[in-house]
Amino acid sequence: MTRRTVRLTPDLLTDLGEAGVPCRSCVRWEVDPVRRGCLHDNADAAAEKDAWLSLVLREWGSCGRVALVDDQPVGYVVYAPPAFVPGADGHPTAPVSPDAVLMTTAYVAPGHDGGGLGRVLVRAMARDLVERGGVRAVEAFGSTRGAPCLLPVDFLSRTGFRTHRSHPTTPRMRMDLRSALSWRDEVEVALERLLGAVRPGRAPSPVHRTHETPDAG
Repeated sequence: MTRRTVRLTPDLLTDLGEAGVPCRSCVRWEVDPVRRGCLHDNADAAAEKDAWLSLVLREWGSCGRVALVDDQPVGYVVYAPPAFVPGADGHPTAPVSPDAVLMTTAYVAPGHDGGGLGRVLVRAMARDLVERGGVRAVEAFGSTRGAPCLLPVDFLSRTGFRTHRSHPTTPRMRMDLRSALSWRDEVEVALERLLGAVRPGRAPSPVHRTHETPDAG
């Protein structure tokens, strides 16, 4: 079994939908409430999400990572600057800090959870942002009660986020990307082994190394 992460593309987003990922047609983050209320069905919502992804890719760049197991998508993470995420404004701990991007979605399919793929996706996101520069942190709206479309506080805490603005049910949490620069080599090697990327005798990879397939062309 091989596991790796690659950049989120429109084609992979479609593949995630065909694999039954429930977030495929959710546009809670991508569309403001008024516009969201005008969508008639999941097909309309999926089309809005496709348009949103294309816009962000064109105007900002890569905004997601997908976990592949034997080349099949089984999970993904999505992140973008607050300006591209109007659905975040209604949360009680909004707005997102101006020096941060917002992680909106992190999902791993049943049967593949519990194996560290969620942590790998978060680390792949952090590596991308560190390498690109200009971003100091990632923030996310957590949930203490399992609210739909919000990430569990326990998951965020395990993957390096800390409470930035407290709230009894919807705290805003933050991961400072400066901490990514000080990851120890043994942690990097452990993550690479989880992805099946380390061969016997290979030296530890530097922090900035990525585990995604090079872009075609």
